[in-house]
Amino acid sequence: MIQIKNLTVKNFMSVGAATQGIDFDRSDLTLVLGENLDLGGDGSRNGTGKTTIINALSYALYGQALSNIRKDNLVNKTNGKNMLVSLDFVVGGQTYRIERGRKPNVLKFYINDQAQTATDEAQGDSRETQQAIERIMNMSHDMFKHVLALNTYTEPFLSLKANDQRTIIEQLLGITLLSERADAIKELNRQTKDAIQAEEFRIRAVQEANKRIEEQIESLRKRQRLWIAKRDEDVGKLEQAIQDLEHIDIDAEVQAHRDLEAYHVKKKSLDDAGRYIRQIDADDVKLNKILEKLKTEIAALDAHQCHSCGQDLHDDKQDELKQAKQALVQETALQLLANHTQRTEHEDTIAQIGVLGKAPIVFYDSLEQALNHRNSVETLRKDLSTRSAEVDPYEEQISDMQGQALQTVTYDVLNELTRLQDHQEFLLKLLTSKDSFVRKKIIDQNLSYLNARLTHYLDRIGLPHTVVFQNDLTVSIEELGRELDFDNLSRGERTRLILSMSWAFRDVWESLYHPINLLFIDELMDNGLDSQGVENGLGLLKKMSRERHKSIWLVSHKDELAGRVENILKVVKENGFTTYNTDVDLA
Repeated sequence: MIQIKNLTVKNFMSVGAATQGIDFDRSDLTLVLGENLDLGGDGSRNGTGKTTIINALSYALYGQALSNIRKDNLVNKTNGKNMLVSLDFVVGGQTYRIERGRKPNVLKFYINDQAQTATDEAQGDSRETQQAIERIMNMSHDMFKHVLALNTYTEPFLSLKANDQRTIIEQLLGITLLSERADAIKELNRQTKDAIQAEEFRIRAVQEANKRIEEQIESLRKRQRLWIAKRDEDVGKLEQAIQDLEHIDIDAEVQAHRDLEAYHVKKKSLDDAGRYIRQIDADDVKLNKILEKLKTEIAALDAHQCHSCGQDLHDDKQDELKQAKQALVQETALQLLANHTQRTEHEDTIAQIGVLGKAPIVFYDSLEQALNHRNSVETLRKDLSTRSAEVDPYEEQISDMQGQALQTVTYDVLNELTRLQDHQEFLLKLLTSKDSFVRKKIIDQNLSYLNARLTHYLDRIGLPHTVVFQNDLTVSIEELGRELDFDNLSRGERTRLILSMSWAFRDVWESLYHPINLLFIDELMDNGLDSQGVENGLGLLKKMSRERHKSIWLVSHKDELAGRVENILKVVKENGFTTYNTDVDLA
């Protein structure tokens, strides 16, 4: 329940520096009458500041008056500063206090006597604080004017534009809550979409990182396969080499090397002898040709002819040439004899060596290697042991990359976010779609109650018309089967309908949210109602205050109502300042 306790005002509109207070914590009907002593002392009821009470209440809760009065114009014009309005109220067992003022700007909000915000010297206002107050009240300023502060300044509901009517009725029926919930879900849905996008980016990043790591792993595996193949090849060669060496008769190998050395010596001797013989044979051919030529020339000389030109020679010349040729013949013969001797020596060498045969077969390249055979076998065994024991340098890297660098790609979070998004979008359809069964259920249920309460109040206040809210949230007005507009009604009929509709609104609002102890009716009872209408209205208000424990304040100009109510609040304006005739104890 919302229980508004008391209100104090200072330098607010016609209220001056002397703080005025009103106690709302009561369950009765109070008539608010004014007396303006500034107008020649005639006690006029106009311009006393009765509506100032409601404006102050509106300003305390919402930071604005009922009508479009600028905030600075709410400050008392005579004093021009230190305007302050405070309001105490209780909601759900917690006490609240609002202090709001201008010049200087002030907004203080207390919950259970604990200050929630500091004074804002810059603006005297705080959006967050105001939102917190309205959340606690669960009532917008428009709804405040239609269910709590009924006055002639507020445009009647049925005079509003269709969209404005729909906005208020949706607030009243709780459909606005659906929109608020939808807005909250939209924000959550946006956050979910962002989270899905971020998760998709994360998964793609993990996949791309894994792809690069897998490429690195595959590269390492290729190197690993090459390394293993080379190691196996080396091990195989070493094993084969050891096997081959272990089967070698090393003594025979050594002897074979020595025999091979002798073989090479003999082969060289044979090759050399054969080469020399071939050279001697070639030289003998040349020498024999020379010898034959010399014999021919000597024969020519014996016939006294020149061996070159064939002319006759004198005896002296003949003898000289013949002696020279004979000397050459002797030298050639001696050279042939020497060649013969050398050939005989080489032929003797070939004969002594005899048939050379095949060269001995050896395993090692040299005798020294054969003599180091045992060391070679031991070295091979050590190499084999070392090579076989070598650890794969790639296996650990591959294992580490698979176990640590590779990340597991899981779609659990993405799937959960997608399910959440689907659920949120489903809820959005339920909350926003005109065809949603939730929306229809709320409208049907609450609209039925609204129409029932409206009919009740219309009957009690004495309006014969049938007024019904339709499912499309429009309003139909009928009288004896005739369809009417709101402006077809007389002034008194409109007042009866305005009051009945506001009270019905209030009943629906209290059924959906929580009861509220306060109700203001500002001069509406003076607005065209006949005596029967006033009587019916007073009866409803008295019953409401008595049975539902409401603090109802009826602002009026009609003095004749004073005898019909138990409590009267006199608002007196004197010397330009308004005072309230109350017994409120001001701090």
